[in-house]
Amino acid sequence: MDEFRIKKASFFTSVGLNGSYPEKRPGEIAMVGRSNVGKSSLINCLCRNGKLARISAAPGKTRLVNYYLINDSFYLVDLPGYGFAQRSKQEQQSWGQLMEQYLTSGRVDHLFLLLDIRHEPTAEDRQMFQFLLYYGIPYTIIATKSDKVSKANRQKAANQNAKLVGAPPWGLPFSAETGEGREELTGRIGRIVEEKQKSAGEIEPEPLTE
Repeated sequence: MDEFRIKKASFFTSVGLNGSYPEKRPGEIAMVGRSNVGKSSLINCLCRNGKLARISAAPGKTRLVNYYLINDSFYLVDLPGYGFAQRSKQEQQSWGQLMEQYLTSGRVDHLFLLLDIRHEPTAEDRQMFQFLLYYGIPYTIIATKSDKVSKANRQKAANQNAKLVGAPPWGLPFSAETGEGREELTGRIGRIVEEKQKSAGEIEPEPLTE
């Protein structure tokens, strides 16, 4: 496969509870994590567009499932953050229904679970991971804000957080500030999308060679 690059990215649509999703495209990848973990910043860094995904200084502002169309080919999806204590019980219940509606829809082909590298995973992080296992959703653990810890400790901290959330002990250190992890994550996205598009018949498989 040629080296994958994100060449074009644009906001596509937002979907609320009981809303209509856009037509399915193979390779749908969603970002999930607690409020203020850096989902929007990660999308902006990947797409080299600081204004693509709206970033709020106040956690808990994203209340919709936000779709971004990448290379006119597949979607990156920004999901509402969880674990924001200042929401009312009604808002928390609505959020839970929105997330369950999306994650059980069969749309998502891969999910990036974002964990803040500086802190141990929360009960909500562990619960989300168990949810992914239960529904069999492929995932990658991403340890965000890696620039906030020393370079020597980044991989160790990322691996430890993955282990604490219940996953095999490997996480990808990522920093939207410095771009650390961007190339590796972009390559992973390319492999995911290529595999799903081949499975859907949108890419002709390479001929077998003797």
